Amino acid sequence: MTRRLLIVEDDPGLQSQMRWCFSDDLEVTVASDREAALAALRREEPDVVTLDLGLPPDPGGATEGFALLEEILRLAPLTKVIVVTGREDKENAVKAIGMGASDFYQKPLDADILTFVVNRAFRLAELERENNDLAHANNGTNIKGIIAASPQMMTVCRTLEKVAPTDVTTLIIGETGTGKEVLARAIHDLSSRASGVFAAINCAAIPENLLESELFGFEKGAFTGATQAKKGKIESANGGTLFLDEIGDMPMALQAKLLRFLQERVVDRVGSVKPIPVDVRVVCATHQKLAQLIENGSFREDLYYRISEITLDVPAVREREGDALVIAQSLLKTLGKQMDRHNLTFSEDAVNAINSYSWPGNVREMINKVKRATIMADGKRITSEDLELPGCEPAGVSHLNLRQVREQAESKAILQALQSSDFNMTQASRLLGVTRPTLYNLTDKYKIDTSAAAPEA
Repeated sequence: MTRRLLIVEDDPGLQSQMRWCFSDDLEVTVASDREAALAALRREEPDVVTLDLGLPPDPGGATEGFALLEEILRLAPLTKVIVVTGREDKENAVKAIGMGASDFYQKPLDADILTFVVNRAFRLAELERENNDLAHANNGTNIKGIIAASPQMMTVCRTLEKVAPTDVTTLIIGETGTGKEVLARAIHDLSSRASGVFAAINCAAIPENLLESELFGFEKGAFTGATQAKKGKIESANGGTLFLDEIGDMPMALQAKLLRFLQERVVDRVGSVKPIPVDVRVVCATHQKLAQLIENGSFREDLYYRISEITLDVPAVREREGDALVIAQSLLKTLGKQMDRHNLTFSEDAVNAINSYSWPGNVREMINKVKRATIMADGKRITSEDLELPGCEPAGVSHLNLRQVREQAESKAILQALQSSDFNMTQASRLLGVTRPTLYNLTDKYKIDTSAAAPEA
């Protein structure tokens, strides 16, 4: 895919210098004023724009540049804008970032630093585009509410789609916040019972003395206060799906009664001797390790085999390759609409933080973090600080300037190329995509020892 860069600069000399900073694989367009820039934006649809704030008719100020920045972000919100300012003009650079610019670059022109900043913007644009495509492609599933791109979740989704049309009792296991109830609803929605009731009850949220009557119902006069008969959740779900969340917390006495229901498909209301037949599909979920509960005697082994005819093991967010950012992007879009904060995007440090964080609270924690960030973000860019996530910058990098970062990366790449080619300078230069004279110059520059070099071809 062709990478497109738009350079907005009114100085012809700087235009030429900036154009020649970039390699031939980059499609560069130049505009010298606001009108030409907007025309190029619509025509070329660039991924990255470098914008000099000092444009005619206000070349000495920044009003025209800020106006153009606002229009670019409105017309093409996913375009990464790098604002170019004077060395002493940090105030305008900060203001531009607050308005939604991706980055800033300070004159005078340094080809290496400019190339680094522009390439970084391209990488961020490509990453956001890939994740946006994944989020809108329905991820190859028909499962409402599930956002996933990882092989781990794709396996779960494929299994769910096969299981849903059947009536087998299904157990969903996974950490808190992984979306077990969403999957249970998906099983119901994709089944022949979709037009029926989906009745959910959390076995851990209801006191033990009330849980039996909530599940099985009761007859009038069954206990003090039972002034009339009441259907339980199981009976209410007749013809539909019953979802028993946190089944691992069900008291032992009720486990025996639930087992009888699963075997006989009849309900005994509290205070009744007349069994009531019920046609219901049962889906259970738990965050607990049922094998351990069985071992310590707090969960019936025969009940476990009844509820786990099919088991869906939902991986934690940290175990889903690439899903964290996909989910965060989708949440940001949804929450942005709800809060009337459209076109918000994650900054590069936020993307890195999302990918690096372990998400112990899984999707539930992510919802809270993104919602907070949507409210707290000052500009169009959400930072890791807005998300209250730890930065993932390597130790010692925070004090380095861009030139030092580039030089360290370049030196490391050269050494790796030399080592992988047994210090054959011709092969190493091919690996690096540079000429041999250039490689010699670079090894001299970085004082890389080439004394182990093999005879050249």
